[in-house]
Amino acid sequence: MNFVTNREAALRPACALRPAAEMTMWFTVLAGLVVLSFSYVKAFCPHLPADCVYILRSLGLGFRLLKYRKRKPIYSVLDCFLDAVKRHPAKTFLHFEGREYSYEEVDRQSNKVARALQAEARLKEGDTVALFLPNEPGFVWTWLGLAKLGCPAALLNFNIRSKSLLHCFSCCGAKVIITCTELQDAVEEILPTLREQGISVYLMSDKCGVQGINPLSEKISKASDQPLSRDLRANIHIRTTALYIYTSGTTGLPKAAVVTHERVWAASFLQAASGVTSEDVFYINLPLYHSAGFLIGLCGSIERGNTVVLRRKFSASQFWDDCRKNNVTVMQYIGETLRYLCNMPKKDNEKNHKVRIAIGNGLRTDVWTEFLNRFGDIKIRELYAATEGNIGFINYTSKIGAVGRVNFVHRFLFPYTLIKFDIEKEEPVRNSQGLCIEASTGETGLLVGKITHRSPFVGYAGNKQQTEKKRLSDVLVKGDLYFNTGDLLRFDKDNFVYFQDRVGDTFRWKGENVATSEVADILTMAHCIQEANVYGVKVEGHEGRIGMAAVTLREGEDFDCSDSYRHVVNYLPAYARPRFIRVQPCLEMTGTFKMKKVKLVEEGFNPSLITDPLFFLDLEKKKYVPLTEEIYKAITLKEIKL
Repeated sequence: MNFVTNREAALRPACALRPAAEMTMWFTVLAGLVVLSFSYVKAFCPHLPADCVYILRSLGLGFRLLKYRKRKPIYSVLDCFLDAVKRHPAKTFLHFEGREYSYEEVDRQSNKVARALQAEARLKEGDTVALFLPNEPGFVWTWLGLAKLGCPAALLNFNIRSKSLLHCFSCCGAKVIITCTELQDAVEEILPTLREQGISVYLMSDKCGVQGINPLSEKISKASDQPLSRDLRANIHIRTTALYIYTSGTTGLPKAAVVTHERVWAASFLQAASGVTSEDVFYINLPLYHSAGFLIGLCGSIERGNTVVLRRKFSASQFWDDCRKNNVTVMQYIGETLRYLCNMPKKDNEKNHKVRIAIGNGLRTDVWTEFLNRFGDIKIRELYAATEGNIGFINYTSKIGAVGRVNFVHRFLFPYTLIKFDIEKEEPVRNSQGLCIEASTGETGLLVGKITHRSPFVGYAGNKQQTEKKRLSDVLVKGDLYFNTGDLLRFDKDNFVYFQDRVGDTFRWKGENVATSEVADILTMAHCIQEANVYGVKVEGHEGRIGMAAVTLREGEDFDCSDSYRHVVNYLPAYARPRFIRVQPCLEMTGTFKMKKVKLVEEGFNPSLITDPLFFLDLEKKKYVPLTEEIYKAITLKEIKL
């Protein structure tokens, strides 16, 4: 018989409950630690969660690219498209002007284009073909057809003409050009030269009465839509040229950047890095001849397997109606397009849309804030990159004004740095050993990316001089080699990256560097100024360049001489204030909404040569005054101090 005392009986339940009580206590402690950890992270490392998500995404995409590198034969974006056709043939790939095209339809049409070109132009693997086409479905399936033949495509800007068009065509080495009826006049203008060079011209039309231009549409319609053999592109590898994409030409004739299949993959991953999925609807209203529309937009959507809404060109007035009508969830922007949206009259339904992500570059801080206030909680994924470059950033945290963040994984895999740069001499600052000097945290410097096997710089087609100009040696150690981006950036103490200016745009006055983008931001805050293009001009007898701005005015406004004076004096240091203002009806832009400066700089501020209204910042009268011949003469004779 077991004998149990009253004391033991009384104690037994308490003993039995002790493990449970201890477990509850430990759970409480752990929960408290978790809460404290989150509080600590939020307070002291607010961007750590976003950093971790981005790094994990990037590593995943990096491993995929590594796998594609090793595959034989190559697995290209074209193969990714063909896999999407197998997975969901009936899914809408393209929306265009009220019509829908499924993945299978686009695939079959690209087969027909490939077979027609194979028969008519005798194209074979490695032959470059120039596409001189607007934003339309035909652009997409013609490119896919060329890819199926193993032919790189040169994407020509459909806004260029004459000398520039010939230049772009010749430097890529193409022997075939494909165009359409709406661009036929531009081709006819250079047709004699093309014929002299033995260039074949094909027109997306059933007929053409011009000798030397071959209609192609009927041949395409009669061609078979059956798949083509992979053997036609058997020798393509990851670093074979896939495309030629031209620089915007803000400083001269466009350069043909060589884009390899590896670079196409890297750019297409930006949608994935931004959180875009296969369920999204991606809106492309930027030109497909540009890397933003083609690589990030079109190729990114192929990589994601989503639907593209394609528009011929950007329209601020129809933008949100397009988004609502087509259930757009991801949009693109570049340059000034978001400013144009913010300049539209306000409507009650501005936040009535499904757009959740905006991917692009060149967004000014003031527009960024206004855009979010007006159009709702849209995740802005501002990025920094160059078509030909080997380094880029993306702002995955939505920090207003930043173009990205510095993180150790990115910097380890793709080494880069900021180096001190002499604005006046337009060259890097070097020490006594001849090496460049790294810029300090918070200091503006020239961004350079180390050229390695992992991050190569291929250069420009047919332009060895410009290619070599972009290579910078003896940067941190003797014999090293870096890609010179030509851009001035700044890293802050929180590891955010800020774009400051282009080299050549930033100018030096009174011993100080003036960033044109920052001055332009301030000017557009003045009540009468709509847009501003800031640049530096030479003044005889003075060192450096003095500030000048070409501006457009808000609707119904005249240039307010007194208020504009007060504005620049209140917000800008003396050396950064534009001493000359040129009022224009519109600012000259490239096809990708980048402001042109070269011609403005050349024209200077001479009122006898310029018909636009000119104004001079008069310190004595404390306002801007019309720039007369007398004032101009007094400036050149140094009678007026600058």
